[in-house]
Amino acid sequence: MERRLTTVFVADIVGYSRLVEDDEEGTLERLRQSRVSVEASIASHHGRVFGSAGDSVLAEFSSPVDAVRCAVEIQRECSERDHGLDRTGQLVFRIGINTGDVVVDGQNLLGDGVNVAARLESLAEPGGVLISKTVFDFVSGKIDVALVSEGTKKLKNIAKPVEVYVVDINGKLEGVEKRTYLTDPGTYRSAIAVLPFDNMSADPEQEYFSDGLTEDIITALTQWRSFQVIARNSSFSFKGKNMDIRQVASELGARYILEGSVRKSGNRVRISAQLVDGTDGHQIWANKYDGDLSDIFEVQDDLVQRISALIAPELTKAELERSANRQTENLTAWDYYLRGISAVRQRTAEGNSIARDHFSRAIELQPDYSDAYSGLARSYSQDVLIGATEDRFATATKAMDSAQKAVAYDEASATAHHELSTAYQWLNRPDDALAEARISVELNPNDAYGLHALGNKSDLSGDPDGIGYMERAQKLNPADAQLPSQLSFLARAYVNQGDYSRAIDRAKQALRRNPDFAPALFILAIAYGLAGENEEASRALKKCEEASPGFIRSREHWAPYVSPNSNKLLHQGLKNASLER
Repeated sequence: MERRLTTVFVADIVGYSRLVEDDEEGTLERLRQSRVSVEASIASHHGRVFGSAGDSVLAEFSSPVDAVRCAVEIQRECSERDHGLDRTGQLVFRIGINTGDVVVDGQNLLGDGVNVAARLESLAEPGGVLISKTVFDFVSGKIDVALVSEGTKKLKNIAKPVEVYVVDINGKLEGVEKRTYLTDPGTYRSAIAVLPFDNMSADPEQEYFSDGLTEDIITALTQWRSFQVIARNSSFSFKGKNMDIRQVASELGARYILEGSVRKSGNRVRISAQLVDGTDGHQIWANKYDGDLSDIFEVQDDLVQRISALIAPELTKAELERSANRQTENLTAWDYYLRGISAVRQRTAEGNSIARDHFSRAIELQPDYSDAYSGLARSYSQDVLIGATEDRFATATKAMDSAQKAVAYDEASATAHHELSTAYQWLNRPDDALAEARISVELNPNDAYGLHALGNKSDLSGDPDGIGYMERAQKLNPADAQLPSQLSFLARAYVNQGDYSRAIDRAKQALRRNPDFAPALFILAIAYGLAGENEEASRALKKCEEASPGFIRSREHWAPYVSPNSNKLLHQGLKNASLER
């Protein structure tokens, strides 16, 4: 067999079958035009098309840089072409790119090098581009867009996990990549300073808006208990000063700096923000926000919520990497806590056990460490969630005991109340669970996790407002690693409200992130079954069993809702979808 190293590019149209069903002739004509444009772009970037299947294109490039530049060009052209079109008429591509070894079969290419690219395409966001680490290593610093780490993913039928990166097509940012953060010898938690946002508008009188936005972001961030926020007066002392960001960080005693700008034009506003590591000046995260000023306060509130909700996970991510690179003999309680969080995020029995060791060490060093007790509670609750315990009641009781200690040591911790709420839910105390979830959101209204938990528990208790909380959580944190799970809960909530169309849509969104996620497939089957689409329901249920053998049987007596009628509805949908029918 002939082999070679090459870069494989896979593009596919999102929802193609539905588009054809809605407007066959129109869709096929737009597809023909798009194919001409896509293939022309591939050729102009020195690529070669080696496969297609109606709505998909497979191409190879000798240069990873050419492949990524081609993908960016295609996505930008599609966005410009479809601007103003009704969403139902748009042809939106997902693109995956991988550099690897392939087997040459005439004009065709086969092997893992192709399969990885195809799997990345299926995980990419609509209109997005996802690349592997091998591509990232070649293109980093050579293209005019940001490359944002999504961590390591386990791809279907691919033996080794693959580290993946999102190509930030619209950001046009330079140098954003996964970095190793410097070690802080101190024993205190890292702090963030929010510098006054620059007023980039032509009118200097608009300074009030940029200053007000800055103050609101500082206030919003202080509600997060996992890091310190430098006071407003200290941050504003640097207003109008052009200084090296590392010097500013040093003088303020902050590891991280949030800076940005505001530009108003007519009735529109654009706000840019970036989070910078103050020890080396490297950019960790950046984004832009566009809004309509018809209601200036609503726009400002929305931007503050989004920025604060998105920055907090980035701060945690940076601290996790810093702690991972630290020598074990120098670990503080904070470091042990961070390592525990990293382990518990694996969502495995082994990871939960390792996490408990780290959290326990943190508590030995700091007996009143509320966050460490919250971590312990989370590890026990997660054991219940993934079925890693033979005695669910005993494990849930341990989660409750740990969470109660977390609340006792810090009553203002939204995280502690969130974990106590989860433990109560496992112990079949829905009223207590809902009450704690409400406290958590009152303490930190910008925490997407807390909002989702409140929405889920509200829905389980029969409150239709639960959907609103969960939808808001999606808006605040649209790229979270737990999105498949959250979207599955949201799909179930729409089933409970009888909105099967939205339930199907949210379940499919979850499956775009993780095509083999059994809970999403299970809910999709139920929603299809209740919608009268029994063939689709049966197909989803069959795939659920293939993805996770025994999952369906484990839900035989599933009764998540307080209302018996809601539980009957779920089982009716399951009955309609049953493989036995």
